[in-house]
Amino acid sequence: MKIPGQMGRLRMMLSFKWFTFVILFLLALILFGIFYPNIRPQTYDIKLFSVANNTIRSPKTIVDDEKTKEEKQLAAASVAKVYTFDSGLAQNRVSLMDSIFDVAEEVNAEYKNKKHGGKNSSGLQEEKLAKLKEILSENVSGNVTGSISDTSFRALLSATPDELKAARNIVETNVNEALSQKVTENNAAEAKSRVASQIERSGLKAGIRNAASELGQYAIVPNYVYDAKLTEKRRQQARDNVEPVKILQGQVIVQEGHLIDRETYRELQLLGLLKSSGSVKPYIGLALFAFFASGVLYLYTSRMRATEEEKQNRLVMAGLILVIALALMKLAGILTHLEIPGIEYAYPAAMAPLLARILLRDRSAFLLSALLAACASIEFHGDIADTFNAEMVVYALITGTGGILLLPKRPERTRLFKTGIFAALLNVLAVCVIYFLNAGQIVKADFLYTLSFAFLSGILSAVLVMGLQPFFEAAFGILSPIRLVELSNPNHPLLKKILTEAPGTYHHSLMVANLAEAACEAIGANGLLARVGSYYHDIGKTKRPAFFIENQLNVPNPHDRLSPETSRDIIIAHAKDGAETLKKYKLPKAFSDIAEQHHGTTLLKYFYHKAKAQNPDVKEEAFRYPGPKPQTKEAAVINIADSVEAAVRSMNHPTPDDIQNLVGNIVQGRIMDGQFNECDITLKELETVKRTLCETLNGIFHSRIQYPK
Repeated sequence: MKIPGQMGRLRMMLSFKWFTFVILFLLALILFGIFYPNIRPQTYDIKLFSVANNTIRSPKTIVDDEKTKEEKQLAAASVAKVYTFDSGLAQNRVSLMDSIFDVAEEVNAEYKNKKHGGKNSSGLQEEKLAKLKEILSENVSGNVTGSISDTSFRALLSATPDELKAARNIVETNVNEALSQKVTENNAAEAKSRVASQIERSGLKAGIRNAASELGQYAIVPNYVYDAKLTEKRRQQARDNVEPVKILQGQVIVQEGHLIDRETYRELQLLGLLKSSGSVKPYIGLALFAFFASGVLYLYTSRMRATEEEKQNRLVMAGLILVIALALMKLAGILTHLEIPGIEYAYPAAMAPLLARILLRDRSAFLLSALLAACASIEFHGDIADTFNAEMVVYALITGTGGILLLPKRPERTRLFKTGIFAALLNVLAVCVIYFLNAGQIVKADFLYTLSFAFLSGILSAVLVMGLQPFFEAAFGILSPIRLVELSNPNHPLLKKILTEAPGTYHHSLMVANLAEAACEAIGANGLLARVGSYYHDIGKTKRPAFFIENQLNVPNPHDRLSPETSRDIIIAHAKDGAETLKKYKLPKAFSDIAEQHHGTTLLKYFYHKAKAQNPDVKEEAFRYPGPKPQTKEAAVINIADSVEAAVRSMNHPTPDDIQNLVGNIVQGRIMDGQFNECDITLKELETVKRTLCETLNGIFHSRIQYPK
């Protein structure tokens, strides 16, 4: 049928593949435009050392890295140098003194028993000195020979064993005593002087006393020294303990009339409040998000098993639902400027998922719920331009997905309103979850306001769905579950027409509806569409009801008086007449398609064989329905259920085996006749259809108890 006017031109545009990308691009632009104000901070044209024309506050909380670095440096500088006391140093220095005295005794003992070889005492003394210094250089750590004078060494080599023993005890005692206390670089000279003074009063002979004094002073070194590693560790701890310096949201950066100094100018620049310092990152991020959302919708529609026109229709519908939801979200965002506590929770977050669930599919409803939750985090972030509102993400996800799950399988309008009430209660629960998880102080008045707005959100969602659904159904020819339930009402004029004019056909249609619905549900097709479509599939029989066997009650069969060709024309016409009647009453196109396709191009075997008996040259094609063949799974199932119901009803006391053989033969005949070549039903699904039809028919035609007369 030709579609006139603007709708026809729109359909023609939708048939082009490129129009899909136009839709996606426009959707991305709309997303970008809606959220652009939310990421664009206010900027000022301010010069350094100028006077501020107004008071400027920080629009967000941000870490001041430069100030933080300065604070860390100050904290590290305030840590004093760390000194450590080396308690083992005293023993080391005493051991060093012990080694020097030991070597002196060894050299003296060696040269005592050694022949002089004609050397005088002076030469022998120098030889002993050289030997002493050689041994000390090889076996004693440190530059002992360079630090102790030769005079002191000569005194050690000239002393008697008793003098050496006495000197050793005095030196080691005083060194150990001095180094048991803290000796720093500043008081090391004082400690040496104290040791020298103690040795001077020891009563040793002058030579050995001077040597002992020099050795004692040499042994005194600082034992309380600077620990660079520990100092750096403590300074690093001081740096780590410094909290990041933040410019807080709402903090006054400069008062009106004050000078913009370098520090103030730097803070304004850091916050991106200067026109010359604005960052493009938020805009790039928003653009990527917008195209990501459009891309997700494209992936959803592109993977559908449907015609290009149907894919594009679904894409346009999903896009329109998303745009309407975003417009409502923007309105709620504007209302937040009224500073009414919790007013953002009045946003009807369940509206779009519910509408998508009714008009499209479950998967698209969950998809829109997730996308809108992400959008809510951008819209409801307050004045902080570079953060996300995690609370609204949780709220939107809970109410969106919860509404989808609460929606009944066959949502009538009364049930839809009940779903809105359930969604409102779920919103209240979501608000309680958010408030209690925050574990902060709860202001009773604000909490009650928020709960009220959340409850209102659920009711608004249901009301908006009921209001918008008819427009989408009319614009896109969508058969929603609610519309199907309404069309199944027995008070519909066409159903009343079938009941009054063709009661046998009405009963037959009810039986076919039961069979078709069960079979479609079993293979994942639209069972409700199959049921309601079955109610109307034989509406064409109301034009000549008496010519169809189910309406012939105790009257002669009119076909007995007609030629096979005339009977053929009457029977075949009911499919076309039914489609025209449905179009006349403006019922959905899916119903007229089922009416035309429910016989496909099958053969009227009875009249064909009757005609062939009269004229052997009769062509089989002349006694076939004009079609088209079933184009959908629902039409294919109704095609089978219609024939099966009529055939089983004609049987006398059918058994389960009889029913199974009959159903198998009918389905096999349809397959061999190529009746399902134009729809996407599979052989596996046909096996499921056969099994389901048999189970349903066995329940209908079960054995009955014979009651006595």
